[in-house]
Amino acid sequence: MTVQSKTEAIKQRDSFWQGYGQRGMALILWLILIGAYIWYTRANNLNGMDAVRQLLDLFRSSMIGPLIYVAIYTVRPLIFFSSALLTLAAGFVFGPVWGIVYSMLGGNLSALFAYAIGYFFGEDILTEDTSEGILQGYVRRMRQNSFETVLIMRFLFLPFDAVSYLAGFLRIDWRSFALASLLGSIPGGVAIALAGASGHFDESGLSLDPRMLVVAVVLFVVSLILSRYMRRREQKTGG
Repeated sequence: MTVQSKTEAIKQRDSFWQGYGQRGMALILWLILIGAYIWYTRANNLNGMDAVRQLLDLFRSSMIGPLIYVAIYTVRPLIFFSSALLTLAAGFVFGPVWGIVYSMLGGNLSALFAYAIGYFFGEDILTEDTSEGILQGYVRRMRQNSFETVLIMRFLFLPFDAVSYLAGFLRIDWRSFALASLLGSIPGGVAIALAGASGHFDESGLSLDPRMLVVAVVLFVVSLILSRYMRRREQKTGG
């Protein structure tokens, strides 16, 4: 083997490692983390609500509860833990004002985190395609009109992490994604946090504040109306 051929072989090996090896190792570590989470919940007979109760105790018992909450919310996409449950928990533990603040901060950081994961793994996964279908329709619109499409998907309460991963896969502009996620998650995020804040314990047990529940329902409906308006606007402009 000549020096040139050896050099080419080394370059090809390095290129393969950079392209697939690093992603493969990251994927293995990710699967190990998910497996460890599943093992822990099964070994301790925990379901989603049990895990939330443990987290509630953690948030309440520590002076840095809000920081722990935001950190857990940020990395939550790694184990596909429900964002809605954590948002409810924020309202319940921290109240309507700070619950909204912390859940919105954690939610948008988690969206960027999931976007970064999708960006890392997503090269060449979703290539240009003219086939029809719901996913492919969103793929085309997200490539052509990133901000409006992400905004609509957030207003429609489509799976939070799936939208973030898809945006990362497609490598759309992260600034457009971040702004659309922030604006699009406000009605739904506030509604869910207020629903959590409506619950409190008294002598009779768990009680609900009907006023906060009404506001939460109204905001939920507003989000759906905004998604419909944005969709019609997009269609009129040729989106």
